[in-house]
Parts: sequence; C-alpha cells; structure tokens
Amino acid sequence: MNVSIPLVAILGAVVWLAWRYMGLRAWHVVVCLLFGFFLAATSAAPEIRRLVTVLVQSLSQN
Repeated sequence: MNVSIPLVAILGAVVWLAWRYMGLRAWHVVVCLLFGFFLAATSAAPEIRRLVTVLVQSLSQN
C-alpha cells in the first residue's frame, strides 16, 4: 500500500487532536496502540488492509 505513511500521519493527528481537545487519556492511547498491534498479528489483518486500500482508492478517485 503506497499510502501507509500519510495514512499513519493522518491517524496520528486524529489521535493527537482527540487527546488534546476531547479528553482522551494517556491510557486510552496505550490501549488503542496495543489493540492495533495485536490486531495486526491476527488473520483479519490482510482483509483490513484490503478494505482500507479500497476505501482510500475510492476516495482518491473522486
């Protein structure tokens, strides 16, 4: 996926904004990071990657 770095930057900015302005606690961020880390090790990871790729491609065509 060619858009992985910009997508990570966008998601990082969203997490930072949520932490800064929506009261997201540090432990919420840690739980989300751990969830993502362990989710990436499951058999669902390739399907999630395909879904994100399709969504990004459909959004970039419009």
